[in-house]
Amino acid sequence: MAQRPRSAEGRQSLLGTALLGLCCLGTGVALAAGRQVLVQLAPPLTPNSSAAELTRSRKHSLDPDRRRDAALLLSAQAKSSPEERRHWLQGQGWGNHGNSRVLAAISLKRAALAAQASGRPQEAQALWAELLRRFPQEPASADALYALGRQQPKLRLTLLERFAAHPAALAAALEAGDALHLARWGARWPGAEALLLQTCETRAAALSAEDKQRLAAGLAQLGRSEAALRCLGNTPATAELQLRLAQTLLRGNRAQQTQAEDWLLRLAQSEGPHGAEAARLLAQSPAAGAVERLQQLPPTLQDSAPVQARLAEAGQVDPATVLSRWPNDPASWELQWSEARKALLQRDWRQASGWLSQLESANLPAPLAARQLFWRGWSAQQQGDQASAEQFWRQTQRSQPLGYYSWRASERLGQSHQELTSTEPLQPWQPLASGDTRIDALWQRGQALEAWESWRTKQGGRSPSRPEEFLIEGRLRTAIGDDWTGLGQLERASFRLPQIGCRGQLERERQLHPRRFGAELGTASEATGVDLALLLAVAKQESRFSPSVRSGAGASGLLQLMPATASELAGEPLDHQALIDPARNAALGAAYLKQLLSSTGGNLFQTIASYNAGPGAVASWLNSRGFDLQREPELWTEAIPYPETRLYTKKVLGNYWSYRRLAESAETLCR
Repeated sequence: MAQRPRSAEGRQSLLGTALLGLCCLGTGVALAAGRQVLVQLAPPLTPNSSAAELTRSRKHSLDPDRRRDAALLLSAQAKSSPEERRHWLQGQGWGNHGNSRVLAAISLKRAALAAQASGRPQEAQALWAELLRRFPQEPASADALYALGRQQPKLRLTLLERFAAHPAALAAALEAGDALHLARWGARWPGAEALLLQTCETRAAALSAEDKQRLAAGLAQLGRSEAALRCLGNTPATAELQLRLAQTLLRGNRAQQTQAEDWLLRLAQSEGPHGAEAARLLAQSPAAGAVERLQQLPPTLQDSAPVQARLAEAGQVDPATVLSRWPNDPASWELQWSEARKALLQRDWRQASGWLSQLESANLPAPLAARQLFWRGWSAQQQGDQASAEQFWRQTQRSQPLGYYSWRASERLGQSHQELTSTEPLQPWQPLASGDTRIDALWQRGQALEAWESWRTKQGGRSPSRPEEFLIEGRLRTAIGDDWTGLGQLERASFRLPQIGCRGQLERERQLHPRRFGAELGTASEATGVDLALLLAVAKQESRFSPSVRSGAGASGLLQLMPATASELAGEPLDHQALIDPARNAALGAAYLKQLLSSTGGNLFQTIASYNAGPGAVASWLNSRGFDLQREPELWTEAIPYPETRLYTKKVLGNYWSYRRLAESAETLCR
């Protein structure tokens, strides 16, 4: 049927409706675009965000990603209750792509843990099951396999196969008594050492050669070389295992060093894939006999920086040749300092200047550059060039704004520091920059434990090998409370990473100097009058804030007190178990430091050296070495005959200066 023509009024009505629709559509598009702009303009949420900002974003943000970020950050707050975490994370397990997938899995994991802690086991089980069903390959599912495996043992086997290096798998292996899994993937896991030793002792006859090698490798990681050798018995060690064992044996007695040197020489002479590493370790042997073995290496390995540097120290090679050929090798860096230190102790300032100028300070890691620049300044001053001395000392401060040499440069420049403070410094959150967007996403949302677990899974339990990896893993470990390993890794990284400018170095120094056990150390400081910064400095160096640590000599606890010393201070017998209590250890350690400060007239160098080597030993050095402790404490310290005490004194005093200045701004420290 033909349509009738529309009237003019009808056409106008339709046109008006269309125009109105277009206006509404335009308004909707504009609103959507405006909302998107607002979402993009909002600064990203991080652990630096305030609780008020997080709460507001969790409730009112237009962006679902931002709402989840806020929920995860709120749930990571130490003071949050399980019920609060459960409430915040409800419904946040959405998404299945990229970082959204990672965050969805973590949200389900955290929600399951919150439900479990809130006394809701059925809800927790449902969340674990959902996590495992939707994200079976995500590291967060390792916890689901562990939790569900209590009723379904087969899931524990899946856990060990799928996420071998994940902490959940290591916990499951320990519960199952699986020493071989722990030896391969987590020898340092709490409780693993005892299980490895027990397995070697009680099941030796049933172990295959491969099993013995794996257990021995795990024990070698723990520094238990003698136990590793017993576990091996007559089973020959693989080349890789020989390298691991040799590294530990070189720190032992002379017989152990000899065994290590024999292994390393054979490995190097075989010219196999481990030859270069064997030669490097052999060059590090402290025994004088190692030099003779180095001369038996193949020519290609003899002509390497570590070997040539060791031969130069023994007087068989010109050190200047080594420095010019391998200026960027760590072996050259230490060779330069060894030669310069000899000249400094002989007061041969010209020769010291010559050695210290052999390498460009800009190409050295910041702590080594600071050492070089400080002593160049010292040598220049001794030769009458005050202007150059001050220039070198200012460069020292810019190279490493905190630490021992920054302190000594400041003192030599006569700078006044009435503003020095031991107050709590502001240490804002910083990006991890791990190179893995998934791990970085977890770190940004305050999920340090999950970031660490993902990192460990990705690494497959492998120890770091590059300084960048030591830096990342050190930050992750300290963030989850593993200061013993983490601070050691951060320090190792600092001696190998290239310089990044004053502000960047300042951030690294802040990461290296966390404040732990503030209440216990603060109480001890108030009771004795010993500066809190000094107690932090000693605790960091002695135990890396790990109260259960016990040294080979028997010192125990936070400030590593010998039981005899602690018992005398306390007026009652005390053993290791008593000294691992942080409060008691801090109180007794502070009392001992107070005694030493009093007996040395407040001299920090003598006090700290005495804390390590004993007051009697240090007293015998005061007038016997030709260096004036009051006028030239830096040279006095370099002349300490015990290498351990020499390094210890500089480390602790560097920590002390750093803790006193951490609260200062980058603008002040890097001006």
